[in-house]
Amino acid sequence: MPSRLAALPRLIPRLARFAWRVLMTFFRNRGILLAGGVGYNVLLSIVPLFALLCVLLTHVAEEQHLLEVLSIQARHLTPTHASVLLDAVRALLESRDAIGLFGIPVLLVFSSFAFRMLEDCMAIIFHHPDHPVRRSVWVSVLLPYAFILVLGTGVLGLTLLVSMIDSLNNLMLAIFGVGLPLASLSEPALNLISFFGMFAMFSAIYKVLPVVHIALRRALVGGFVAALLWEGVRQLLVVYFANLSLVNAVYGSLATIIIVLLSLEVGAVILLLGAQVIAELENNDRAGLPWHVDPHRRPVNATR
Repeated sequence: MPSRLAALPRLIPRLARFAWRVLMTFFRNRGILLAGGVGYNVLLSIVPLFALLCVLLTHVAEEQHLLEVLSIQARHLTPTHASVLLDAVRALLESRDAIGLFGIPVLLVFSSFAFRMLEDCMAIIFHHPDHPVRRSVWVSVLLPYAFILVLGTGVLGLTLLVSMIDSLNNLMLAIFGVGLPLASLSEPALNLISFFGMFAMFSAIYKVLPVVHIALRRALVGGFVAALLWEGVRQLLVVYFANLSLVNAVYGSLATIIIVLLSLEVGAVILLLGAQVIAELENNDRAGLPWHVDPHRRPVNATR
């Protein structure tokens, strides 16, 4: 422990220099511009994605429980105006008969826009000009739908869990007149599960979408840090838009869409910054350098 405390004065400047290098590389990669594109495409994809999941999953799960689970997910993505997204999903559900077999492929295409944009952004952040890696066209085409399938499986699992707890609670009320203590904890439990869902999604994006091989441990660390950072920023956004924001006064009737897009863009910045951190660590690893050494300014006596 004393040796670790003695190393702290050296660690802080190294962390500061590494963070500065990550930020500078992020800006050189036009990270803010990329985050804007990701945020817009997520906004374009999220309503058809939720509607598609609802249309398909209502055949095996109750619509009320499904919308309850989706409301938790929507609050994690757009913390202040999740109800707007849910209203759009409900409107699509009411016209589900008009969607038909032709509408489902259309929803699939729109739902995949965000994943395709993310893949392009990861290619920019992780691309190594001296050793380009080409991915099969079919892999790029099928990846977004694989993510949608995984998300659908997760939503179905959460919905079945909520349905099971609700059924057990009703059974306990009918037999003993007392509900399950677990039923009152369903909301915090769903929030916790949704946080781990965000962590798993971020980690999967960092592991699968880059055009270079990413170590699983780095993808997991990056996913956990990104999910934790987004949870903190999400809480700050709720407080800011509730008490301090001037968006309503400036944009009027457009305020809702501006706030939703801004929230998604902030999330995209966090996601891409996490990817940039992993990219810098991978570059140092390939160069055989410690994490804190800039590969472009390698000292003569640098050792691992």
